[in-house]
Amino acid sequence: MTNPNDPIGLRGAVDLSSLTQRAQPSSDSAAPAGGGTDPLIVEADDQTFGRVLEQSKTVPVVTVLWAGFSEPSIELVDRIARLVRARDGRLLLAAVDAERSPQLVQALQAQSVPTVVALVAGQPVPLFAGSQPDDVIEQLFDQLLELGAQHGADGRIDPGGAADEAAEPAEAPLPPLHQEAYDAIERGDYQAAEAAYRTAMAQDPRDQLAVAGLAQVRLLGRLQGKRLDEVRNAAASAPNDLEAQLAVADLDLSGGHIDDAFDRLLSLFPSLDPDGKTAVRERLVEFFEVVGTEDPRVAVARRRLASLLY
Repeated sequence: MTNPNDPIGLRGAVDLSSLTQRAQPSSDSAAPAGGGTDPLIVEADDQTFGRVLEQSKTVPVVTVLWAGFSEPSIELVDRIARLVRARDGRLLLAAVDAERSPQLVQALQAQSVPTVVALVAGQPVPLFAGSQPDDVIEQLFDQLLELGAQHGADGRIDPGGAADEAAEPAEAPLPPLHQEAYDAIERGDYQAAEAAYRTAMAQDPRDQLAVAGLAQVRLLGRLQGKRLDEVRNAAASAPNDLEAQLAVADLDLSGGHIDDAFDRLLSLFPSLDPDGKTAVRERLVEFFEVVGTEDPRVAVARRRLASLLY
């Protein structure tokens, strides 16, 4: 986690919208902050996190993973709620029950509760695990607001719950097959989403959004039902096992550890047989699409892969 005394910045992690589902009707669980009708305090889980991601494009969102068994986490949510309310609508608090949100726990790389992660323009910004005094949290909030301003998330949420005019305009409708894939992701039907993206690619081989969508949904499918600790323990105990290393590379990428994911597979590559090398090359090509082919880290990894191939 970020040292609370150090400046914070975007970590360049994968957009979490590819790891969570779009907004659904809110669950009946009650967060300790008692968000209710307070527009600055929301409850979120695996199903409703898409709404939080969208709001992070308007104002920074302070996400706190808490659990009913952890009194310190409940107390921290209540304290952060008070500090967020004092920021006059420039910050939003999302309280996430970790026990009901395993996908978010995995995606945010949370090792314990409470864990606090900010979201700015759809990107995660690790803040701290455990607790911090109010003055340290206030300093982090000051940095978070500066970061939000740098990335266009400097709007305001008014007491009635509406964002001000700094909010981005409504998005254009998705193409039909892309919408079909998105709807399938909402249902957790990754096979149907993959089929929709493949159809879109067959109709238009230049549809790069479908190519990237397919790579993302394949990553989602591979992560489904996986436990972070089990994946990492398996990889640590079998450093030369290809499947174990591919699985932990998926986990690294999903948590925003992009260089780690690339380096893990590229370091393993020379020791593999031809089939293993093909599997790693194909996985890396998918990773490049998930991260974005224009990302400079992708260019570096591509060159390194090319040097290993030829």
